[in-house]
Amino acid sequence: MDSRDNELARQQQERRKRVSRIKTSIIMTIAIWMAISILAIVVLGIMVVKLNSRIYKLELQLNTAISSTVPDKESDDGDTASDDENSGAKTQAVVKQLESEDNVYHDGDTRKVYLTFDCIPGDNTGAILDALAKCGVKATFFVTADTSGKYDDVYKRIVQDGHTIAMASYSNSYSKIYESTEAFTDDLTQICDYITNLTGAAPDIYRFPGGSMNQISNVDMVELVKILNSKHITYFDWNVNSGDTADNCSVDDIVNNVTSGIAKYDNSVVLLHDDSNRSTTAEAIEPLVESIKAQGAEILPIDNNTYKVQYIKSDTVG
Repeated sequence: MDSRDNELARQQQERRKRVSRIKTSIIMTIAIWMAISILAIVVLGIMVVKLNSRIYKLELQLNTAISSTVPDKESDDGDTASDDENSGAKTQAVVKQLESEDNVYHDGDTRKVYLTFDCIPGDNTGAILDALAKCGVKATFFVTADTSGKYDDVYKRIVQDGHTIAMASYSNSYSKIYESTEAFTDDLTQICDYITNLTGAAPDIYRFPGGSMNQISNVDMVELVKILNSKHITYFDWNVNSGDTADNCSVDDIVNNVTSGIAKYDNSVVLLHDDSNRSTTAEAIEPLVESIKAQGAEILPIDNNTYKVQYIKSDTVG
């Protein structure tokens, strides 16, 4: 009996060991599967963020290209003209033209350059502000809203340092902003109130996300310009693109793109960005300012007396 009992005990022990191994194997399999799943989710999340950033950059580059390739209708006297607003006897000519003869540089003219930064605030805005302070120049920052509180001091510093704080929408979501005139007005009110409440400075300068020449809006951009006019808000496009959102864009590329661009104009509004993924733009500030000043140009922040670089001329819109 003892031998039989011992055999049964041994078999039960072996069975328990097998069950234990199976349980351990199952637990390990589940744990590995969960770890792989979590890793895959993280990787996919990072890819989505990078893809969204890339899409935004491509949209900006596309819209910049559109500004120089969009065909204009020419009136009989040679001026670029446009859409008949009313089908009745009285029509309104809306001028759509980014480059005007009165802004072409001629020998002896005084150049004015306006450095403008989009995608603000970002991780490199502080470095950009530091570089501008070191150079002793003022710029214009087109900001969106970041309600996390992370960049509150950055918004305030823009104003405290004497730069122009301007609006580039509250949500920075093209689909929301350009859904309707009501959606645009709501977003405009939100960003205006946000900046005013946070900094004490009431902004009256605006930049359309993607520019006024964008092909994304569901609403005729002329209608949105009318809204800005009714609120005494001046908007600005740009006529010089730094190219700083392009892949592998170097400091030298930015400096060369800007200096070659401003050579054409009396008044140059330069498009720059705060790209949180790289610090190239911040690093380019000092050599860029030095190069601009070497051309005898004055660097200024945008205000209501600044020459209006606009695709849709706001003073032709009722």
